[in-house]
Amino acid sequence: MYRAVTRQIEVIVEPTFLPERSSTEDGRFFWAYTIVIVNSGPETVQLKTRHWIITDGTGRNQEVHGEGVVGEQPILEPGERFEYTSGVPLSTASGFMTGSYQMVTEDGEPFEIDIPAFSLDSPGLRRTLN
Repeated sequence: MYRAVTRQIEVIVEPTFLPERSSTEDGRFFWAYTIVIVNSGPETVQLKTRHWIITDGTGRNQEVHGEGVVGEQPILEPGERFEYTSGVPLSTASGFMTGSYQMVTEDGEPFEIDIPAFSLDSPGLRRTLN
């Protein structure tokens, strides 16, 4: 599990490799990731946009920008949490993701919160330490 806290908003990520959606012969590897966003702060906030940086095993980056998450722009009152699951394909057996969410307070103040960098590793992948 991976965790980041910004302005008393916690983002927890748990990636899972999906062998049934992957094919090593075709160079297709797929992960699901579940994200939990917990508002431990005193303000009601809304998630407006997302920004992902996805890096494959060769170091190639792909950036993704979009409105909300899984078709929603959730509003989180103090003490509330929002959970969703999404997925990412790569052409390599490993990689990592990081990013941020653009949030806004009830007063209209925009701010960003961090999504922790998390590793995408295929089971059985031999690791090499440099």
